[in-house]
Amino acid sequence: MTAARAAVEILKREGVSNAFGVPGAAINPFYAALKASGGVHHTLARHVEGASHMAEGYTRARPGNIGVCIGTSGPAGTDMITGLYSAIADSIPILCITGQAPTAVLHKEDFQAVDIASIAKPVTKAATTVLEAAQVPGVFQQAFHLMRTGRPGPVLIDLPIDVQLTEIEFDPDLYEPLPVHKPAASRKQIERALEMLNDSERPLLVAGGGIINADASELLVEFAELTGVPVVPTLMGWGILPDDHELNAGMVGLQTSHRYGNANFLESDFVLGIGNRWANRHTGKLDVYTQGRKFVHVDIEPTQLGKIFAPDLGIASDAKAALELFVEVARELNAAGKLKDRSQWAASTQERRATLQRRTHFDNVPLKPQRVYEEMNRAFGPDTRYVTTIGLSQIAGAQMLHVYRPRHWINCGQAGPLGWTIPAALGVATADPEGSVVALSGDYDFQFMLEELAVGAQHNIPYVHVLVNNSYLGLIRQAQRNFDIDFQVNLEFENINSPELGAYGVDHVKVVEGLGCKAIRVTEPDQLLPAFEEAKKLAAEFRVPVVVEAILERITNISMSGTDIASVNEFEDVASEPGHAPTAIRPYVTA
Repeated sequence: MTAARAAVEILKREGVSNAFGVPGAAINPFYAALKASGGVHHTLARHVEGASHMAEGYTRARPGNIGVCIGTSGPAGTDMITGLYSAIADSIPILCITGQAPTAVLHKEDFQAVDIASIAKPVTKAATTVLEAAQVPGVFQQAFHLMRTGRPGPVLIDLPIDVQLTEIEFDPDLYEPLPVHKPAASRKQIERALEMLNDSERPLLVAGGGIINADASELLVEFAELTGVPVVPTLMGWGILPDDHELNAGMVGLQTSHRYGNANFLESDFVLGIGNRWANRHTGKLDVYTQGRKFVHVDIEPTQLGKIFAPDLGIASDAKAALELFVEVARELNAAGKLKDRSQWAASTQERRATLQRRTHFDNVPLKPQRVYEEMNRAFGPDTRYVTTIGLSQIAGAQMLHVYRPRHWINCGQAGPLGWTIPAALGVATADPEGSVVALSGDYDFQFMLEELAVGAQHNIPYVHVLVNNSYLGLIRQAQRNFDIDFQVNLEFENINSPELGAYGVDHVKVVEGLGCKAIRVTEPDQLLPAFEEAKKLAAEFRVPVVVEAILERITNISMSGTDIASVNEFEDVASEPGHAPTAIRPYVTA
């Protein structure tokens, strides 16, 4: 069979059932093999970067998924670099397959020939241009091994067109995936970590995205319940512990954090971080974050230990392997009556949750964004998978929405590329076609890759997209306050075709409908909940993306700090009575 056909057969035997991409001259032999072989459903993207983000959303939605994106080496491969960066930054395995010019002309500036492997190397675990057709099976076998071994991440395989077309000896029935290696903690290490935890008075568990990658959320919850230790989920770990769990102490950080989460952290004296990387938007200034507390850090990647600050104990381990031992040892200590009673400390974290809340209920017109998230809490239940990328919409959403399950907050945390949300949501909805998928975007993120909505219309991929529109680059405008400028961040203009919009410029409803989807515009707070309910019905009826556009006030400053977790600027009045935060997990009480 051709090397291209062998590659497709390997994809299927490695568990791949979906791929996203854009065909082109140099990758057409691979597409011919895809068609001839069958068994891999392909979704045609409108932009190759979109295909890479679809692949990432697909991976993130279910344990074991590996999204695949396909294109040519030239402009397609370079377009997918942003997707590879997003994937490696958050430890997400995706496979990027590119079609290259013939091997004989790689050095002759042939049409669309580019050294994509060298370009992609810094943002992948491996990037290879295969020059010998007989190596194709081994390169693909190694790619899946690398994506799953140690810290997960993306791989790029570049296939010259003559390599794809060359016939090789390959028997798919004899193919076997390579065994995956993941480091595992020793019992001695876990015993020392629990000894340190037991010596503390006010411990916290920081639960990172590595726990979700390891499919170990249930173990984390069991360990927290055994020890009675409250849990701080990171942005990438949100959903490991349900938001309404009595041991959920809230998120910590400069931006995507809760008032009570930061307050709880500042009261702690010991932190056990598992599968997290001490991201700077989580920690803020390290002297404030670390002062007065000891740290144990468990991470699958040994070089992560000590990268940001030196822990008192570092353990290189897959999160699942570590948590299995943590649960085992904690059970033994509990049976022997050697675990401290943490009930008073845990209760104090919930007292802060009830008293330190942000206000969400506003009746203003134009809408305040806080009211949008309040009504989203009412409309979308615990089964909802939220998808978002960056901006004030993402930050405010993380502060005010509720997440109850792992893989139900799907957010590119480190790279944060604008435009990620629409294609990622399509990837998530492809992986979970009957699930409740809700995307969240500001107007600028939405406009970056809105052409991908046509993919949802063509392939009948339904989801609900909440678009909060203030016709501004809101997060950048807020950051520019430090420079006393408001420069090149306003998007408003008088739309000659839609004068009723005033200064809000782009008529998103017309654009969305022109792309074959449904859209609803909301200008009054009481319209929000009915619009969300109608959007769910329209998505189910027409099987296409449905956009709910909320017209916001032009300027809102969302709570955040530029320096440390002890000095978050709230900007708006905080909650001071129960009616100010009616969808909060804990009913508001006065301190």
